[in-house]
Amino acid sequence: MRYLGLDLGTRTLGISLSDKTGTIASAYKTIRFEENDYDSLIPELKELIKEYQIETIVLGFPKNMNNTVGERGITTLSFKEKLERELNIKVVMQDERLSTVEATNYMIEADISRKKRKKKVDSLAANIILQTYLDKMKGRNL
Repeated sequence: MRYLGLDLGTRTLGISLSDKTGTIASAYKTIRFEENDYDSLIPELKELIKEYQIETIVLGFPKNMNNTVGERGITTLSFKEKLERELNIKVVMQDERLSTVEATNYMIEADISRKKRKKKVDSLAANIILQTYLDKMKGRNL
């Protein structure tokens, strides 16, 4: 089973893919779009789902540090409903608190320039979101 990991921002969508066994996530790409124009993402996501035979999307859920749902969380829940409705696919939410910070820290430790970090941070955050979900699922199956 293959999974697609998504990290939704206001102008970027970080994307990661799992391997065919649903064990390892890999950063794939970042899509840039006009601010809040989430409809423009649907055609490209539809193509990815078809090309890689994706069965489930794992969407990062940006909760507040106190576990409440803020404005970004509400926007993300609306995007989840749009994906399920328009792509006819299962979408699961994965807590993404600090995933972007973690992604940035990995790249700083790897001595990646600020310019390159900016281009890669969203897909790496999506990778962390997806890998966290995959690890959680494997833990349940033990």
